[in-house]
Amino acid sequence: MKDKTKGKIDQAKGKVKEEVGKLGGDRSTEYGGKLDQAKGKVEEGIGEIKEMAREEDDEAMRAEDLERRDLSR
Repeated sequence: MKDKTKGKIDQAKGKVKEEVGKLGGDRSTEYGGKLDQAKGKVEEGIGEIKEMAREEDDEAMRAEDLERRDLSR
């Protein structure tokens, strides 16, 4: 969850930075903001992948636990 949140924050900061660059005519700041947004999207994606992996792991553990209970009867 940390990665997803950090990614969203980086995207928001990047958008602000991009707009400041546009308003000030500073292409370096504008492009830096776009880069920050892209970085944030990657971080958010990593967070989503980690979350899905945790959910699948939890599901597998539940299935294994149910199987053990059935075998012990």
